[in-house]
Amino acid sequence: MTVRQSLLAILSIGPCYGYQLRAEFDRRTGSTWGLNVGQTYTTLERLERDGLVRRGDTDTDGHLYWEITDEGRSSASAWLADPTPPARGTRDELAIKVAIAATLPGSDVGAVLRTQRAATQSRLEELRREDEGATGSASALSRRLIRDGLAFDAEAELAWLDHCARVLEETPAQPVPLSTEKPRRGRPAKAGPAPARPAAARPAATRPTTTRPI
Repeated sequence: MTVRQSLLAILSIGPCYGYQLRAEFDRRTGSTWGLNVGQTYTTLERLERDGLVRRGDTDTDGHLYWEITDEGRSSASAWLADPTPPARGTRDELAIKVAIAATLPGSDVGAVLRTQRAATQSRLEELRREDEGATGSASALSRRLIRDGLAFDAEAELAWLDHCARVLEETPAQPVPLSTEKPRRGRPAKAGPAPARPAAARPAATRPTTTRPI
């Protein structure tokens, strides 16, 4: 969703061709994402399918310009205005790993925490070093904003790991063996009349291939 909405937001400034749009994304995010041209065109085609962009004019060099539609402009505006939902939630891999390690017989959850803390601390120090050479350009500003966000995430992760260590000191991990109780399967659906079969199936429409101008 980030790439999709970001490209829409850039197109709200004016029409762009594929390579130009990728370059604008790279410049405005401080080269921190690594968006490739193939992903750019794939995203544009999906945006076109959804009615958010359309194909515009082609210049003398063969560059096809993409234009944002009114619906696309509204979508980009809503993305900028609405709060972004959290990315971690209850499916965060690290949180799940720690929770599982705390219940496995023979597992050293303390070692898991220490290993992760060392890696996170190293990542935080690297992020701080990268910001030391920042300049006043627009690209440097974007890069700093993103790296600052990553640094704050790393600091929060360190605080959470320290919290886990304190909790485990107060309440030691309790290995949990496999349960002897067999879980019940869901109740099978009731049998009903078989759906009517269509008399003849229409062949699927083939989508014409398009050439992506550079």
